[in-house]
Amino acid sequence: MTTSSTGAAGAQPVPSGFAVSERTARLRAEAALFMRDHVLSLVSHDLRGPLNAIHSWAYVLERKLDANDPNAQRAVTGIRSGVDQQVKLLETIVDATRAETRSLALAYAPFPLHPLLDETVDEVRSNLARPRGVEITVDSQLATEQLNGDRERLAAALWVMLTFAVEASTEGAALTLAARVDTGAWHATVTYDTNEAALNDPALPHVLETFARQQAGEPREAKRIAWVFALCKRVAEAHGGSFEQSDATGGEAATLALRVPLSAMAPR
Repeated sequence: MTTSSTGAAGAQPVPSGFAVSERTARLRAEAALFMRDHVLSLVSHDLRGPLNAIHSWAYVLERKLDANDPNAQRAVTGIRSGVDQQVKLLETIVDATRAETRSLALAYAPFPLHPLLDETVDEVRSNLARPRGVEITVDSQLATEQLNGDRERLAAALWVMLTFAVEASTEGAALTLAARVDTGAWHATVTYDTNEAALNDPALPHVLETFARQQAGEPREAKRIAWVFALCKRVAEAHGGSFEQSDATGGEAATLALRVPLSAMAPR
């Protein structure tokens, strides 16, 4: 079944006093929470490598330096002490702060997938796509399929995907949400033509955090996602599924792909 709806019939001015629904505001805050914890996770991971290297080289220096030189020994001790302090900070502050989303609690229950799509798309259309003049087309092959998982968490992941695609689209652009079920898994893919100017234009209505939108335009290391999709990745993996972000290349559109098993189970 394929359905289509237009976010705006034509060009519309930026609304004065742009406001969003209570649900959109809550989803925005939740996305920001996962983003914060994702950044903390990256900081913890990326700092441990250099700190371990400094610690190892301190032992090498200690063996090379004169054991009877108090200044040299004091310097080595200071290096080791500084590294230990930084590691302790990572463990007690950085790692502890992100504990809430690291061990994500899920409320498992069976639910139909098609209403989830309709509700989430309607939320994004009314709160962002229409004010931005962006069209959302839904290409759904779903009928009565159900998924055993956390409905609210999965709705939030889909909301982030659609919201980002709208924010990255120019006025009059169209994006597509394709949904299907095969081999025991639900697949939701958002396809859109990304425009960095539209993503960061302060004159346009925005829902996502400014720093998140700016970071999304920066080069990414292999297999790393933009920070804004931290919630999508964490929720997908907590259900035993996956999330992938593909940038536009060779004239092709960008894609965001969510895959979740119908009988979702948290990975051991």
